[in-house]
Amino acid sequence: MSSFRPRSTASAAPRHGLARVLSKLGVCSRSQAEKAVREGRVSVDGRVVLDPERPADPAKQRILLDGEVVGVAQRVYVALNKPRGIVVSAADERGRDTVYDLLAEAGLPWLGPVGRLDKASEGLLLLSNDSVWAAHLTEPRHHVDKTYHVQIDAIPDQTTLARLIQSTVDEGERLAAKQVTLLRSGEKNAWLEIVLDEGRNRHIRRLLAAHDIGVLRLIRVAIGDFKLGDLAKGQWRHLRPDEVARLSRK
Repeated sequence: MSSFRPRSTASAAPRHGLARVLSKLGVCSRSQAEKAVREGRVSVDGRVVLDPERPADPAKQRILLDGEVVGVAQRVYVALNKPRGIVVSAADERGRDTVYDLLAEAGLPWLGPVGRLDKASEGLLLLSNDSVWAAHLTEPRHHVDKTYHVQIDAIPDQTTLARLIQSTVDEGERLAAKQVTLLRSGEKNAWLEIVLDEGRNRHIRRLLAAHDIGVLRLIRVAIGDFKLGDLAKGQWRHLRPDEVARLSRK
């Protein structure tokens, strides 16, 4: 278990289900918390609780996970340059490499991905145990920009670029880009900069496919005004406090 700071009663959370409480404290993910509760590894005021939805209040109750008192975990914010072929998952049933393998020797507490990148995509991935901060960046209503550089198997004209900004319906979902810019082109393919202010599953790939355009590479280069920069592939770093605060204001 990681070390935790005592919880302040001034920031006491309302009563939520036990699994959600553990997740909001930054101890583990919601699914990991549900599993721990069902396995009898969590007690509240000295009694083992097996129902993940049982209400709990960490400001008033003593909660133990694996015999250790649970408090607010020290908040950690990490930027990772995800390589292509790596899965964004804590564990993969097919035994594929995950982003957590890249962090295995870092001695970090549990961190959850802030948004997703599919296996074939690469670039900027944020991870944190601050669920409120993560939700701010991922909830569609906040419209936080995500910027991608995308290599495609076509040479688009201005009409095609304009169409990518217009609404396209795929599998009942509205897909559109906020902004599309041609970065450079060759004889058979081109690079686009695509900005999204909402993210749906495989959003860019589905949007381009609807216009008969295939994706050769997809790299996320920025979230809000936080840029991937020169962070090497497969490497990570802690976000500075000013970077965390700046993203919080988006």
